[in-house]
Amino acid sequence: MTGSTEHSTTSAACCDAGTDPAPAAPRLWTVDEHLADVLAAVGPLPAIELRLLDARGCRLEEDVVADGDLPPFDNSSMDGYAVRTADTEGATDAYPSVLSVVGDIAAGAGELPKVGPGQAARIMTGAPLPPGARAVAPVEWTDGGTGTGVAAAAMTAPVPDEEVRVLRPVAEGAHIRRRGSDVAAGSKVLEAGTRLGPTQLGLLAAIGRAAVKVRPRPRVVVLSTGSELVQPGEPVGPGQIADSNSFTLAAAAQEAGAIAFRVGAVPDDADRLRAVLEEQLGRADLIVTSGGVSVGAYDVVKEVLEAHGGVDFRKLRMQPGKPQGFGRIGGADGVPLLALPGNPVSAYISFELFVRPVIRTMLGAPDVHRPVVRALCPVALRSPAGRRQFLRGRYSAADGTVEPVGGAGSHLVGALARADCLITVPEDVTELPAGSAVDVVLLDS
Repeated sequence: MTGSTEHSTTSAACCDAGTDPAPAAPRLWTVDEHLADVLAAVGPLPAIELRLLDARGCRLEEDVVADGDLPPFDNSSMDGYAVRTADTEGATDAYPSVLSVVGDIAAGAGELPKVGPGQAARIMTGAPLPPGARAVAPVEWTDGGTGTGVAAAAMTAPVPDEEVRVLRPVAEGAHIRRRGSDVAAGSKVLEAGTRLGPTQLGLLAAIGRAAVKVRPRPRVVVLSTGSELVQPGEPVGPGQIADSNSFTLAAAAQEAGAIAFRVGAVPDDADRLRAVLEEQLGRADLIVTSGGVSVGAYDVVKEVLEAHGGVDFRKLRMQPGKPQGFGRIGGADGVPLLALPGNPVSAYISFELFVRPVIRTMLGAPDVHRPVVRALCPVALRSPAGRRQFLRGRYSAADGTVEPVGGAGSHLVGALARADCLITVPEDVTELPAGSAVDVVLLDS
């Protein structure tokens, strides 16, 4: 008991003397922990119905079943003559089958002439097959109604009551696109989850669908911060640089499948940043900022969003890209926001690791992450202890090797533009000898 009393007295004395223990160092998150935290807070956007062209790049929310046949009627696949096959048996150049032409059928024709024995109807590609006809003789197999008995190269202008000479036999069903031969009524033509590109939209239009239910493309607002930033093309004064991050990140968002809105650079002014964020909330499913997330005196993104609440700023065990921010603005059910570092390479790598997976998740895409392969690096690599390093590189699939491009600096946009992958060095590795196998994140896949 005496020992306990002395311990308590000593502890109280320490507290009275104002010698509280030093605050614990801020937690350092791993890349995987931060990514898991981010992805746990987002999900696919609610499905909506969109008209076809507005649905480009979206993924179907439901299976699509054809209401009717495609083609919807038997039609000709050639310019030529609709015939009865029995009338062309044994036809040759020397002894052609001579048929009376009873009509002319263009694509879109409604009333169709009937083809009887010894008769034919001129027909154009896509035009409906008339009753009585069993095949189509291409115009090149006939004299085109010229009366010469010489094979024609193309259709002539229609001549009333003309005859046509067919110069070879025509098989049953030749050059006819049968009703339903492409798509049968009641068949599933596209499955839920299909990404809608030009050919899928064309199919939907062909079966008569004007709109479809899809996961919409997320609307991503991208803005850079910094009073030193000027727009490309404007004069660059002392201490100023052109804003490249907003262009890089907006283009990356589009490439990931989003609809991107690039906002001009916002100066280091807390009131101005608050106003811009409020303006953008109405059109954003996701907001991405770059710059102002560190510990500088003018890092207003961190200042504004920490005061606003809902956004957590943290440091990660990675290089480049240590400072990161994530949360929601506009309330608990507000818009997700990812705050990225301002250095161009840090911003882009952070986008690839964290923002792109969020966009792909919102799209409902199955391929949320970039593909990762193993490759041999022919040069030695160094990395800081306790950090997962992402080096820019060029990957050769032909021989399974990868080489670094440029240095490790987070400002080297020239080297970044030449890279097609990221070389990953784990947190617990500080040196890799030449010829080591490394993980490679492919950026062009």
